[in-house]
Amino acid sequence: MTLQIEEEILNAMLEHGRREEPNEACGYLAARDGVVGHHVELTNIDAAPDHYTMDPAEQFAAIRRMREEGLQVVAVYHSHPETPARPSVEDIRLAHDPGMVYVIVSLMAGVEPVRAFRINQGEVVEVPLHIQATL
Repeated sequence: MTLQIEEEILNAMLEHGRREEPNEACGYLAARDGVVGHHVELTNIDAAPDHYTMDPAEQFAAIRRMREEGLQVVAVYHSHPETPARPSVEDIRLAHDPGMVYVIVSLMAGVEPVRAFRINQGEVVEVPLHIQATL
């Protein structure tokens, strides 16, 4: 499986992460016809630099809105302000949906800025990203 994502969405996630520094940013990615072309920024109610909790009311509203628009929720994303784009021990422990892709955006200099993973019962498998130029 490859996660196809528009370049514009990649840039939007990075910008969201920078706006929320020093805390982690979080949100959803949604696809139409297999290509992620939508992101929904959510509030990290923990307001912490090393973990996040999505606002439940925002989560439900976002999922409902995306479904109404015919979009498929395919990924959760969050930023790592000071560490590489790889799941932390806490990210792995809290990954409860094996069907979800977990996208991590690193704001660290000199590392790959965006990577995606599937996490199932502690097993982490990287999902290749295919970045498409935004039309």
